[in-house]
Amino acid sequence: MKRFLASVFIFSLFTSGIAAQSPLDTARVVAADTLLKKDSIQIKDTILQDLPVSRMPDSLLHPKFSKEWGALPAAELQKELMNQNIYFNFSQPLTRPQVEKVRQVRGNDLLFYYLIFLLLTLGTLKTLFPKYFSDLFRLFFRTTLKQKQIREQLIQTPVPSLLLNVFFVLTAGLYACLLVKHFKLAPETEFWYLYMLSCAGLSAVYFIKFIGLKISGWIFNMQDAAASYIFIVFVINKMLGIFLMPFVLMLAYTDGNVYSFVFFLSFALIGVMLLYRFLLSFAAVKSQIKLSPFHFFIYLCAFEIAPLLIIYKGLLLFFNITA
Repeated sequence: MKRFLASVFIFSLFTSGIAAQSPLDTARVVAADTLLKKDSIQIKDTILQDLPVSRMPDSLLHPKFSKEWGALPAAELQKELMNQNIYFNFSQPLTRPQVEKVRQVRGNDLLFYYLIFLLLTLGTLKTLFPKYFSDLFRLFFRTTLKQKQIREQLIQTPVPSLLLNVFFVLTAGLYACLLVKHFKLAPETEFWYLYMLSCAGLSAVYFIKFIGLKISGWIFNMQDAAASYIFIVFVINKMLGIFLMPFVLMLAYTDGNVYSFVFFLSFALIGVMLLYRFLLSFAAVKSQIKLSPFHFFIYLCAFEIAPLLIIYKGLLLFFNITA
């Protein structure tokens, strides 16, 4: 009996908590399912809204792609695809690759340093021989009546005279070389090779003139007149070498209208210096020998103008230039 009661008690405990669900229970509210809302991805893309369908091709397909290619063998299909490639021109024959040439840089650095060297040379000569420069300028501009005394002083100092003659050759040779290169009279010739030729030509011309005048004065017994003429020629050359230095600097680094102006100004300076040399030479020679202006003009044509024309013609033939 006790076991029966215990069983009934335990069964009542398990079954007392079980109750049927009430259909009218308002305490529990079922929430709406959010998955039933309209998908925002289905909204029409505004970027593609105004773009025509014809302008939206598939970027993965070539416009010339044919569906018949699928039936082709793999090798022919690969060949056809390569021929239709828009980025690589496989259908055209091979071309030889262009061989790049080494860029030749032709700067004026060496010319710049050489011009600095010429300026330093002139400044050094001016510092070492100040009295010679002073007497040279006084004699050239005729600012003193003691010209004979100054001339003897200049003759007695051969070292600065020789150095200034060399400076004239270097400056005048560079001037001539710059003009030849600017007017393209010898475009294929190296600049410094042409410069050496110019200096050698000037040296040869004045050396031959010096020897010829010395021999002529000795033959005709006119050593004093020949010495006076030689002295005047080399004095003008020394001054011309000094006066040409600023023009050489400007001709080396200018072009256009500035170059034309500097060229004509330097050409006028050379013409004036040569005319001044002829006048001084005629006055010095006439005071020692009986000489008419006509005979002096014949001398200038034979020994001054004709050699220059011959040298000019020889340079044209040397560089194969048609005048």
